[in-house]
Amino acid sequence: MLAPEPHHTRQGGRPLDGVLVVALEQAVAAPYCSSRLADAGARVIKIERQEGDFARGYDRAVHGESSYWVWINRGKESIALDVKNADDMALLERLMAKADVFIQNLAPGATDRLGIGSAALRKRHPRLITCDISGYGDDGPQVGQKAYDLLVQAESGLVSVSGAPGQGVESLGRIGVSLCDINAGLNALIGIQQALMQRERTGRGSAVKVSLFGSAAELMAVPYLQARYGGKAPERVGLKHPTIAPYGAFTCADGRDIVISIQNEREWADFCRVVLRRPELLQDPRCANNAARVANRDFVDSVVAEVFGSEASGAIVDRLTEAQTAFGNVNSVYDLIEHPQLRTRRMSVHGRSVEVPASPWGVEWEGAEFAEAPALDADGVAIRAEFATEPALSSR
Repeated sequence: MLAPEPHHTRQGGRPLDGVLVVALEQAVAAPYCSSRLADAGARVIKIERQEGDFARGYDRAVHGESSYWVWINRGKESIALDVKNADDMALLERLMAKADVFIQNLAPGATDRLGIGSAALRKRHPRLITCDISGYGDDGPQVGQKAYDLLVQAESGLVSVSGAPGQGVESLGRIGVSLCDINAGLNALIGIQQALMQRERTGRGSAVKVSLFGSAAELMAVPYLQARYGGKAPERVGLKHPTIAPYGAFTCADGRDIVISIQNEREWADFCRVVLRRPELLQDPRCANNAARVANRDFVDSVVAEVFGSEASGAIVDRLTEAQTAFGNVNSVYDLIEHPQLRTRRMSVHGRSVEVPASPWGVEWEGAEFAEAPALDADGVAIRAEFATEPALSSR
């Protein structure tokens, strides 16, 4: 058992059964992390402000609920607290005394000013694992700067390697999902899981600190290394690859767009013979190896575009399959909804069943449905009653 005393009985034998997580969270990064802990069996008590997590109002797409809310707040309990109110803060302290994990992504310094900073909490509760998710970390000139996902995509250079070729900001491309938030949440999840394992060895909690900027910077490791030590940052190439050719989207005669990827010389040879039916390209110095093909990308891509543009997609797909060339379709969101490989799980929203993309990891303790996301303060009365008194000294 990860916790000395189970706080919440659940069926199913999930790996985090008995683990209590208190999450003073909002928006995306921290809720993403805590929702995945809840999926694994943890009891997650979400602390919301009186007006609720502002992510509740991002849209009304899912039977009146925010798509963000449905996605990353499933399986939690909600209590609305005013952390400036002495009674509510005392309740929060009682929650902390029984918690295994405390997650927060408030503004920098906010929890310290409230007296619940991670260092102070772990001094009072040595087995507690604390996780602070911030924009830019604990030091540096931008430590207090607001850090929403698009801002961090821009600040970290992610947008500089995304988008179409060209000059000026109009050619830059925002990655169309909250990548920095999601990645920070995943990094927090990894850190917390490692800290729980470490606590099994040492009996003590530890601090996990994750920043959106640091998470984005780590994603940029290859462009960073190429620029710093290779002397050249990758250029924006749209759906192409900056260092591999041919690699990108090509349009068939019937208008279907297909993405192909050539990874090595054997694949290139099969592609030339079977798909392009241009074996003479294997002797062309402009195609001698990947470096030559990248240097002569306009020529290589023009040949591929000509062949694809002269044939219906069915014929091209048959050739790609025969040559064992990696390919995929340029799909829309609506195509994803109907995709034969998509795994979904049911989830109830206001009594109506919706289909949500399943977790990307398949595990034996996974149930048939996701738990509901809570209404604001849905569990407030029950939590206040359960934690009405100070815990016994031996409870942790």
